[in-house]
Amino acid sequence: MPRRSSSLIPSDLRSHLETARLDTLALLRAIDQALVPPGDSPEAELLQLSELDADCAEALWALDQAPGALDVEAMVRDTLASLSLLPAARDAVRSRLRSHPRVPRLESAIRSKLVSDEAYNDIPGEDPQYC
Repeated sequence: MPRRSSSLIPSDLRSHLETARLDTLALLRAIDQALVPPGDSPEAELLQLSELDADCAEALWALDQAPGALDVEAMVRDTLASLSLLPAARDAVRSRLRSHPRVPRLESAIRSKLVSDEAYNDIPGEDPQYC
């Protein structure tokens, strides 16, 4: 996968985005595997989490675009804002699922098995589904 550098892009941005996406993926898979009933699902919190995850996916895609193709300053600003909101968004989802004790155990087990390539799920040009 192509990598590009810019003085505006923090050197650790890609790794932060990958970690954020994997943490979110683990939580979402845990909810799915715990079979949380729709009535117990924190819809509003999951919507916010999904939107922030989409921002991270878009940023990972943007990092591999040709120089000059995007407003890098705006992308970095927006991406850092989304990254700063993600931990609280995941915590809000977890908080609403306290009555489902399997979720935290599943989340931890799933997260320990995820590999960095899975951070690129649903990213055009990175996910085989979109290549």
